[in-house]
Amino acid sequence: MRRLQLLTLVLFITFLSAYAQKKELTLKQAVLGQRREFGATTLRNLTWRPESTAYSYIKDNSLVETDVKTKKEAIILSLDDINSQISTKGVAAAKDFPSIIWLSNNLIRFNAESSYIIYDVKANSVASIISFDKNALNDDISPDNQKVAYTIDNNLYVVSTNGKSIQITNDSNRGIVNGQSVHRNEFGIKGGVFWSPKSNYIAFYRMDETMVTDYPLVDISTRIATVKNVKYPMAGMKSHEVTLGVYNTNSGETTFIKTGEPKEQYLTNVAWSPDEKSIYIAVLNREQNLLKLNQYNAVTGDFVKTLFEEKSDKYVEPLEPMDFLSTNPNQFIWQSRRDGWNHVYLYNIDGTLAKQITKGNWDITRVIGFDKQDKKLYYLSTQQNPLERHMYCMDIKKGEETKLTSNHGTHNPIIATEQGLFLDIFSSIEVPNQIDLYSTKGKLIINILKSDNPYKDYSMSKLEMVTLKTSDQKFDLYARIIKPANFDPNKKYPVVVYVYGGPHSQLVTDDWMGGARLWEYYMANKGYILFTLDNRGTSNRGFEFENVIHRNLSVNEIDDQMVGVEYLKSLPFVDAGRIGVHGWSYGGFMTVSMMLKKADVFKVGVAGGPVIDWKFYEVMYGERYMDTPDENPEGYKNADLKNFVFNLKGKLLIIHDDMDNTVVPQHSFTFLKECIKNNVQLDYFTYPQHEHNVSGKERVHLIDKIIQYFDEHL
Repeated sequence: MRRLQLLTLVLFITFLSAYAQKKELTLKQAVLGQRREFGATTLRNLTWRPESTAYSYIKDNSLVETDVKTKKEAIILSLDDINSQISTKGVAAAKDFPSIIWLSNNLIRFNAESSYIIYDVKANSVASIISFDKNALNDDISPDNQKVAYTIDNNLYVVSTNGKSIQITNDSNRGIVNGQSVHRNEFGIKGGVFWSPKSNYIAFYRMDETMVTDYPLVDISTRIATVKNVKYPMAGMKSHEVTLGVYNTNSGETTFIKTGEPKEQYLTNVAWSPDEKSIYIAVLNREQNLLKLNQYNAVTGDFVKTLFEEKSDKYVEPLEPMDFLSTNPNQFIWQSRRDGWNHVYLYNIDGTLAKQITKGNWDITRVIGFDKQDKKLYYLSTQQNPLERHMYCMDIKKGEETKLTSNHGTHNPIIATEQGLFLDIFSSIEVPNQIDLYSTKGKLIINILKSDNPYKDYSMSKLEMVTLKTSDQKFDLYARIIKPANFDPNKKYPVVVYVYGGPHSQLVTDDWMGGARLWEYYMANKGYILFTLDNRGTSNRGFEFENVIHRNLSVNEIDDQMVGVEYLKSLPFVDAGRIGVHGWSYGGFMTVSMMLKKADVFKVGVAGGPVIDWKFYEVMYGERYMDTPDENPEGYKNADLKNFVFNLKGKLLIIHDDMDNTVVPQHSFTFLKECIKNNVQLDYFTYPQHEHNVSGKERVHLIDKIIQYFDEHL
């Protein structure tokens, strides 16, 4: 008996010792360490080497390759090799091996200081170098790697390998912006320069903001605080006017495309024809319900024809430019949600539809590309499940589709169609990161890497996924739950609902961490249940799922969030009297909305950068989902949270950055004024010198502030 007691004691002590060895995350780790300290093992800068059966990656400050056939690893180039060569060109030595792009079997390109360097890995020497002004922004190298376009202040420049810089535009008025993103980066716009395929022309945006009202932000970094004006066209007000210039790099002449009237329209998804004779622009009216894909003469700027139109009684939102087939320049593909889902269409250059390539009640989330003969199209989609991303191959002529990835989760393939291979990088809620080699027929060849759990030594709870139904039973709603690592099913826990809920978002995904941030796990370990649900209005679920919010923001979104809350209340370990909510930006709008419109449900809320009144929000986004205040007065009234301040019962903290140029401070200031007017108490905090949200080391302070507020009041 005594021997049995001793054995039991030893086992118990061993168990306690094993449990005690688990580390607890610090707040700093939870906020700043998700990628830096706890990033899953991977192969950095993984890509295929052209004209070979080898893939390359950066390892131990060297460029390394592994040949698929021999499975042998070899060093191509070291950091010392690079530094010894670029120093002779007057470029400072790099501390780490730079990210590279293969241009051919022996040529790579990388950035160093204010230079693009073309490097011959076989000769171990610099093939060419293009340096540009150290004050330059928005640099963009030409397809032939001989020239770089860039901006200084609001003007556009170009420099070539001979070092000669040419100023393309010369606008002294600060309200004229050249060569930069326009329309506040909506419609998939990521830049303002569009090189022609053969590098003979530079198309560029010219944005005239002189007619747009200045919005004053206060810069406190000067002894006497100064006004920093930003151009901010609010919904229903005067917007900017955009044109597209075309600069001929040979003649030095600029022609402007004649996009015509009205001047307040959106010029999106700019594309060049392969022969450089035409420019195509998806022209969208200000109402955002009529798109015209227009062809223009690139030399004269004249309008040629409209290839086709897309209309909607709600909105049209083009996000990707046309993409020409390499084997047939008279055909291109176009992505559209015209049938309710994002799919790929094959068009002839005269504007006639050749065929709809993909079809079904699922969204294509990324077009990867064609095989060499343009006979097969590769893409990622939600066909398997909205939480997952799988790669498929469509035989365009036969209309036959093949699923090429199998493991549940999120796949990000890197394809080498000429070799009939692809590298599948994927993760799931169980797998931090895995890299496999497949044939393009979907056959697994070999596992290359499988990352260990980077949190294996830390106290971390297991993520749980939940599927619910909208109140009308029409749609599935996906949610995640994070419990404390030492979860006790017999205990009652407070809940914090983390929400965003707006378009262009999906928070719940089948990948590592389930789409959650590390600080959510940290907060759960402090004794909370963290819950997130993607409501109607969010992305990758089809147009009907998204556009239900049109003209009446927060109504259906809150209904769906309440489905989640009712589910939470049904759980025996949830304290139904202690439910809080937190979100930023659209999530801040949702947080305040839920605190006011479901005041009996939510005890505590923390809203960051919240939209309060949509008539204060910018034209492009605001009018897409709400139309103008004159067109939709009831919708604006119902979404104006100042009208509901008297409903507030719980504790509410609003956090807003003083230099926020996305959701301007006027939103929360006017809300504060209305609360004071109605004798309603709330808490307010600001982060000076930050724009929309808080980044860097000061983010630790922000997350600490949020958690402390729930600790004190929930």
